[in-house]
Amino acid sequence: MAKSALLLMDVQRSIVDIAEADAAYLARLARAADAARSAGIPVIYVVIALRPGAPDVGTRNKVLNDLVRDGLFTEGDPGTEIHPDVAPRPGDIVVTKRRASAFSGSDLDLVLRARGIDSIVLTGIATGAVVLTTLCQAADLDFGLTVLADGCLDPDSDVHRFLLEKLFPRLADVTTIDDWCRTVAH
Repeated sequence: MAKSALLLMDVQRSIVDIAEADAAYLARLARAADAARSAGIPVIYVVIALRPGAPDVGTRNKVLNDLVRDGLFTEGDPGTEIHPDVAPRPGDIVVTKRRASAFSGSDLDLVLRARGIDSIVLTGIATGAVVLTTLCQAADLDFGLTVLADGCLDPDSDVHRFLLEKLFPRLADVTTIDDWCRTVAH
């Protein structure tokens, strides 16, 4: 039987504000995290944080250079903090990444493999960024994959819908938080 972990990705103050996440979205994520903890499933938070001065951001990386220019996601800035409505609890793990994918520039793969985890459940902001890139990389790394559709959020509703309806089902099981919570409760 697969050993799973729930990933809450990029649910940071600045990202929640940019994506205009509402209280219902954050409450759903909190419910998923609570269900995971109750079922003994590790909860792993993935955050993006760039070093001050951005020594690890190449000049050709348009997205990261835009973030640096806008002063976003520098380590230690309040905007990089996990949103308090879904804050980690004792025993949860926080992984810092330096790129879009949760695996890029982080020790996520090491953490998962050290715990014998072979299946991951993905949530996060944005569907077309961290969720997409992490899903593709995790598929290449042979992880079993589940995406919680209503645990994903994207500022572009067309991108969000396309990924959840057309692309993600090719790589993962796509379900809702309520259905997943019922599954892990049994």
